[in-house]
Formats: sequence, C-alpha cells, structure tokens
Amino acid sequence: MKKTYRAIQISRPGVLELVNRDIPVPGPGEVLIQVEACGMCGADLRDIQNAEPSRQRVPGHEVVGRIIAIGSGTPAIWGLGQRVGVGRLGGHCNACESCRRGQFQLCQNQQVVGASCDGGYAEMMLARSTGLVAIPDELDAIEAAPILCAGLATFNALKKCGAEAGDLVAILGLGGLGHMAVQYARKMGFKVIAIGRGTDLAEAARQLGAHDYIDTNEQDAPSRLKLLGGAVAIVSTIPDMATVSHVATGLTAHGRLMLLGAGPASLSLSSGYMVGGERSVQGSLTGTPYDNEKTLGFSVLTDIRPQIETMHLAQANEAYQRLLKGDIKFRMVLTMTDK
Repeated sequence: MKKTYRAIQISRPGVLELVNRDIPVPGPGEVLIQVEACGMCGADLRDIQNAEPSRQRVPGHEVVGRIIAIGSGTPAIWGLGQRVGVGRLGGHCNACESCRRGQFQLCQNQQVVGASCDGGYAEMMLARSTGLVAIPDELDAIEAAPILCAGLATFNALKKCGAEAGDLVAILGLGGLGHMAVQYARKMGFKVIAIGRGTDLAEAARQLGAHDYIDTNEQDAPSRLKLLGGAVAIVSTIPDMATVSHVATGLTAHGRLMLLGAGPASLSLSSGYMVGGERSVQGSLTGTPYDNEKTLGFSVLTDIRPQIETMHLAQANEAYQRLLKGDIKFRMVLTMTDK
C-alpha cells in the first residue's frame, strides 16, 4: 500500500514545487479525500504570492474526490468511497456565535482551504466533515470542481441581489466568475447584460446567455444601462474598485451592487446618489456546504457547466503562470490521474 502521495506546495512566496508527503491519518471529525480534480481560482494567486514560507502550504480550494478514510466522530452521512467536494470554506466549528445563529459561512473558526489549511493541489487532502459537499452523479469531477467556488459565489450573489424574473441584471467582468454568473442569471429569468473589456468577449457573452454585451473600451457602461432603464442589480466579479464605482452609477432606484471581487481598495460612491435612489451595496461571501449542494443541483437541473481547460498536477506551475497572465478561458482544472 502506498505510504506517500504527491502534492504541490508553496516552497516560498510565488514558487510552487512538486513533493512527496506521507499519507496522513484523519483526526476526529475529519476525512481523507483521494483527490480527482482541483480547480484553480484567482484567490489561489493571493495564497501563493502571500504565503508564509515556513508553512509550505498546499493551495487549491475547488476540490473533488472520494473519501478513503474517516476519523472518529464523523457523521454517518459520510461514507467510504463517497464522492465529495470542498470549497473555499473548509468547515465550520459549530460552537462560535455565528454558528449558533446558523450563519455557518461566517464561522469565526472557519478554515480557509489553501490559505489556513492545506488544499487540493495534491493527490490526497484532509478535510473537516463540516466542510464536505456531496457531488451529484450527473457531474464528473472536472465539471464539478469550479462550481464549488466560482459557481457557488455567483449563484448565491444572484439569489441575494433583490432582482426578480424579468429584471435587468448586469454582470461586471467575464472571467472565471463572470462566465458562471451570466449562465445562472439567464436561467434565473433575468435580462442579462454582460460588461467586459474588448470586442473579443462579445460572442462568448451571448453564447453563455447574455442578452447584450457592453464593451467598456468602446462604450460608457452606466449610460448604456440607464438607456435600458437602469440595472436592478449589478454583480461585480472584478477587484478594480474604480471601474466598479463607475459602473455602479448605472443602478436604477432601489438597485443593488453585489460585490464578489474582494481586495484592499475602496469603493467611491456619493452619498447623494445612494440615498437619493435608496440604492445599496452588499458583499457576498461564497456560502455553506448546503448552499454549495443547491448550486450543484441547480447546475444539473439547468445544464450549466463551467468552460474549462485541464492540466495535470505535475504541470501546476505552468498552469499557475498562465493564471497569472490571465491566459485561461475561463477556468483551469488540475487533474490527478497520470496521462
């Protein structure tokens, strides 16, 4: 029986290396997952570039595989051989005030997969059972992986955005998150306007389900939105707060800006604009494992899938360099099976 597994670890900030590690034994409330696929996300860039050198963390938080060992105290709903996934939030504690309120995504003792605990750029991974997500049979591992983060984040934001069927909803950014948001928004019955930079994205936006596309290199997005009556909701998937602040002026009265692209920069919106139209801004943080299962189920029900490229685990550094350059359309997934 194998005693080691291959993993990609951060040897120092910005540098990945392929190593062999001893196979761990799951502790109480943990499971050991044999990883089949792990998506690569923009948040991985921050984890890799800002890593603490002493920890040699394994990145990756869109993990799909099968349970191969179970620790004591793990609920009986999880069994050997079961297909499971793990997203960015690695499992709530069930004891803090947020958990007692049922707000598990805001758990104060939550593991952040790939940042505060090892992630899925590896053949195996330990996971808290409270962070596990059941994977539907209709989705293979490669399809399911990006839904666990990019899918969940956008699906939940759209559910919270306040728009109703037939309302105009704008998706700002047409990358890994945005391409999922456009698909979900269309299937939810919204009039979908995709906003991006460059004419090369126009056809892709329409194929994904957008009713129209605004190229910010050629058009003023808020003006276009106002001509259409204003956006009831704008879902922002980009970290450029100057652009987000400008596009947000295309909201209709009672419109809501949903923020997904997190970063240190500040929004700049006049109080008169916000108060005068009773507009609002809301952040949206991925979701719970239950939310994730709802997202996966909706994806199966409506035939929504991420558009992906794949590379083998051993090619993780090459994939990382492409992610840095934005040279991926639209998601990259690492696979663990040798070609």
